[in-house]
Amino acid sequence: MKKNMGNTDRVIRAIAAVVLAVLYFTGTITGTLGIVLLVIAGILLATSVVSICPLYMPFNFSTRK
Repeated sequence: MKKNMGNTDRVIRAIAAVVLAVLYFTGTITGTLGIVLLVIAGILLATSVVSICPLYMPFNFSTRK
């Protein structure tokens, strides 16, 4: 797979993932919403680590220069 995420996109996703995880683990967000947001945080973190966003592929979109 070809990488399609630039550094800015990766950093923003990683920061968002950390914020969501902190909100969940501090008890600010709980219940079903908390679990859903924690899963989303995991997906954001995983996509930022591998630099590939599957949702960008069908649209031939890339944030890499």
